[in-house]
Amino acid sequence: MFAGNGFILITPCPGFVFLVRNGTFCAKIPVWLNVVQRAREICIAEPAGISTLVKIPLEENRIVTCPDIEDFRHPNRNFSVQWFHNCYPHPNWQGDRGIENDKLVIHVMRENYQGNYTCMVTYKFMGRNMSFTRVVTVEPVSPSGLPKNPDIQTPDELHVFTVNLGSLAQLACTVFLPYLSEEQSEPQVWWEIDGHKVNLHGDTRITSMSKVLMIALGDRTIETTLQIQSFNSQDLKRKYTCNAANSRGNVSRKAVIQYEGHPPHIELGCGLGIPLFLVVVLFGLYHLYWLELLLLYRSCFRSNEVLDGKDYDVYISYARNSEEEQFVLLTLRRVLENELGYRVCIFDRDSLPGGTITDETLSFVSRSRRIIVVLSPLYVLRGTQALLELKAGLDSMAQAGDLRVILVQYQPICRSSWAQELRRARVALTLIQWKGEKSADLSSRFWKQLQVELPVRRIKDSVNSSELPLCSKHKYIHT
Repeated sequence: MFAGNGFILITPCPGFVFLVRNGTFCAKIPVWLNVVQRAREICIAEPAGISTLVKIPLEENRIVTCPDIEDFRHPNRNFSVQWFHNCYPHPNWQGDRGIENDKLVIHVMRENYQGNYTCMVTYKFMGRNMSFTRVVTVEPVSPSGLPKNPDIQTPDELHVFTVNLGSLAQLACTVFLPYLSEEQSEPQVWWEIDGHKVNLHGDTRITSMSKVLMIALGDRTIETTLQIQSFNSQDLKRKYTCNAANSRGNVSRKAVIQYEGHPPHIELGCGLGIPLFLVVVLFGLYHLYWLELLLLYRSCFRSNEVLDGKDYDVYISYARNSEEEQFVLLTLRRVLENELGYRVCIFDRDSLPGGTITDETLSFVSRSRRIIVVLSPLYVLRGTQALLELKAGLDSMAQAGDLRVILVQYQPICRSSWAQELRRARVALTLIQWKGEKSADLSSRFWKQLQVELPVRRIKDSVNSSELPLCSKHKYIHT
């Protein structure tokens, strides 16, 4: 088969040998032919070989010609061209697209117009209907009107690289490279150290590597990382510059490096641990010694109640039987008067013979600052003098407010059997439990709770209690 100045030799192998020769020269060029089975469908969405790629900026127009059709034209040959977009024929298209003179016309490029466009050329040859197809891949790219200079995103003016001496330091430079249709050479991103490229620096500890982070509409975001092994103090003094360039221009940005040092674990631990430890210790001390602290505060800062004109600090109300009387006279009275220095009033001891019980009871209660009610099963019986003393104390506390009632539970008692007055006032009253031998010692919780409720007495050595010097010059009564 002749072809121009040579001919094609058909061989039994799946290929051709193209011979070119003249009187002095002969050349053989093998040409391999790959025969692909044609699909039965009318449209061929995927090309058998390499398709023709057409990149169209968004919001712009473009006319696309079916590949190889110009070589196929002949004055005596008629043909027709039909276009498909992803195998959808032209009449079913939507948007700003059309066919003019067998050419694909995109008036305004959109992202959804991307994909494979198949053109099928139909003609007659020797009375038979023949056709061939070509595939054009249309890809949208960023608009031409946008800035096309490279843009360094990191490092910026506020970015600081932190490094540790003796470890691997990594400085990442992220660059945005816009799409350029007229790009003649590949855009470049590189690091410079003291004005020299990394590959020309000569230090084997220093390397750089690049990777593409994102590709969108032909625009690329590239990250080039400078790696320095065993970073030392001399490296900290060098100048590190990230550079980027394309056919529209170039840009550079200096990296700011800061020595991070070792984290202050010890200082931070001590700074947080010591205050926390002190808080826990103080909380524990307060939980154990809150009564002692309260007594100390009262002795220094509470006002002295001795000046209120009353004769007694405490009036003791109790049921008249041998067991309660023994507790009141031998224990409660003895400690309050002899150990703690309070003036105690006991009706059976301090009342004058021949007086009226009711009048003298009310008089004693009104002349006392506190009334201690010793609760026992016999105390709640109606009609007893103890109940009269309780009512007088509650009335004085409610009306004048200068008397406080303190409940001391000497023996277990069912609260349902309490007097009605006592049940109503229980919410506002303090209840202190006597626990037998555990409460006998003056350092027990019972006596400390009782002192908190009793008046503050300031006793001066060898001086009458009515004279009240400063807190620091007094001896305060507490255990």
